[in-house]
Amino acid sequence: MIRGVRGATTVEKNDEQGIITATEKLLAKMIADNEIEPENVASVFISVTDDIDSVFPAKALRKFDGWTYVPVMCMKEIQVNGSLPYCIRIMLHLNTEKAQQDIQHAYLEKAIALRPDLKD
Repeated sequence: MIRGVRGATTVEKNDEQGIITATEKLLAKMIADNEIEPENVASVFISVTDDIDSVFPAKALRKFDGWTYVPVMCMKEIQVNGSLPYCIRIMLHLNTEKAQQDIQHAYLEKAIALRPDLKD
């Protein structure tokens, strides 16, 4: 079974180091909370809002041991009036036996507002 694990976070500005650090923190939480092994990951999609363009956030994934061959793609989030600025979103596709309700999605920083129903 393939399941999607969602995550999102925000940064304060369009800064390479800040974007990498925030993405790494979000990925670490998603991986730990769902006990994800890289060989079980089918793909990772990372989207950013229009105000983020100083680095590909996927660069953060390569800092994790064993994730070298996991397919990852960065893209732009659609522009919606009033949407959350400086936002990084992740959709990780995972082969797992976990039930849908047992997947732990992660929302950090100002991105908590995107899914208040999933707060810890």
